[in-house]
Amino acid sequence: MDVVLLSRLQFAFTIMFHYIFPPLSIGLGVILAYLETRFYLTKKPVFATACQFWTKIFVLNFAIGVSSGIVMEFQFGTNWATYSRFVGDVFGSALAAEGIFAFFLESGFLAIVAFGRSKVSAGLYLFSMYMVALGSIFSSIWIVVANSWQQTPAGHHIVDILRPGVAADGSSAMLPWIVEGVVQRRAEIVDFMAMVFNPTSVQRLSHVLLGCLAVGGFFVLSVSAYYLLKDKHHDFAIHSFRGALFLSLAASLGLAVNGHMQAQNIYKYQPAKLASFEGHYTTGRADLNLIGWPNERAERIDYEVSIPGGLSFMVFDDFTFSKPVVGLDRFRPEDRPPLLIPFFSWRIMVGLGALMIGLCLLGIVYDRKNQLAKNRPLLWAFVFAIGFVMIANQSGWVAAEVGRQPWTVHPPVLWNQDGTDLVTAADGLYQYDETLGLRTSKSFSQAVSVDEAKTSLVLFAVLYAALTAVWLVVLDRKIRTGPEPLPSASGSGASGVLQAAADRQHARLQEKDNDQGGAS
Repeated sequence: MDVVLLSRLQFAFTIMFHYIFPPLSIGLGVILAYLETRFYLTKKPVFATACQFWTKIFVLNFAIGVSSGIVMEFQFGTNWATYSRFVGDVFGSALAAEGIFAFFLESGFLAIVAFGRSKVSAGLYLFSMYMVALGSIFSSIWIVVANSWQQTPAGHHIVDILRPGVAADGSSAMLPWIVEGVVQRRAEIVDFMAMVFNPTSVQRLSHVLLGCLAVGGFFVLSVSAYYLLKDKHHDFAIHSFRGALFLSLAASLGLAVNGHMQAQNIYKYQPAKLASFEGHYTTGRADLNLIGWPNERAERIDYEVSIPGGLSFMVFDDFTFSKPVVGLDRFRPEDRPPLLIPFFSWRIMVGLGALMIGLCLLGIVYDRKNQLAKNRPLLWAFVFAIGFVMIANQSGWVAAEVGRQPWTVHPPVLWNQDGTDLVTAADGLYQYDETLGLRTSKSFSQAVSVDEAKTSLVLFAVLYAALTAVWLVVLDRKIRTGPEPLPSASGSGASGVLQAAADRQHARLQEKDNDQGGAS
């Protein structure tokens, strides 16, 4: 293994572990805001009890998510120095915006949400809950903006990196920085809004947020189904289950619709990626492969089961099922994504997404018949469904990121006037302008050795294994304990923050008087 592969494995491992937690935080944050709103409007204790229970899990999830996420940004500098120099101006603004608008907003109000129900007014507590939910969403916005810029860069120009040096005439000057004969370059933002609203950011963000709602919804379904199976906390479980069921169905259907539009967008800006998803080698009418095994040497799909012309329909909404789709034969071998991982991860995501929709519809049918609590196999399916939803979420990211290879920053593609084919060179193959992108093989830190990369990968594996154990133990304990009645009603007046401060001041004065009385 070389440094590039080890660094890629390390970043893939750390980000896939980290990505267990943000979708759950975002999904639960929206659910918490809904539950607290229902309690504020109806004053029904069941909503406050549910909100208190899911808040405990949210706080646990937030803590593990933060601790596992911070190290990823350090890897940009340690393992991907050339990449960091190239994207630093773009990523610096996006990640700074995440810290200012998202992290501080979310963490600032989290203390009130976690500990302040009986100490602040109901209105302030509800506002804090919305700020926590909004903060988690803001975080995803800036991360997706940064990632989408890598896929479809916009709002920037490429310039040489200059450093102080000595010119040919002996005078001091700012000269291009050259490393091993290669001029180092970087992207500079010239239009911030164009960078934020790059061609794929909105669609990718909507897909991410819908995936987060699905994770949050199915997590609530899983725990609620477990309580129904164990005949515990029945009122809490049935209320939670029904609300999460409709949220999960809406998110799953939204993912299907958004995924279709996103596939069309991928074809427009990254046709090689879509071709790798579908194992589409030859430009022309394209079948939609349902299953098969990619044979990269023979450039075909073995054991193929497909819908004739299905990919032509999906890309162009073409009801003739015949429009030509650009295949991998338009790209040089060194410019093609690896096929096996994107091909199967794409199918895992789509297949599990369809399973999510079917399971939600089945749950609604049995709930309408008032037979849900009696259908133990279906309840057990919901208990374990959260694992499949998380796998689908991870698989989508794997397909997107591996399908982007061999680029860390993907150069733009040029289409002919009628948009039916790429503008190819004399050999009939597309030639990327590499000055507008950055290859993965040129993005790593040359100062990092193979042994150092191996050591850090092993250490991360050990550390994250320990974090996983802690998370699972604490999570299991909270779920087994279940929802608990509120110690006192949330409201205003005596439970307000001003009254609480006054009570503390009164207690301090009383203690001082007692001490003085004892001294006399």
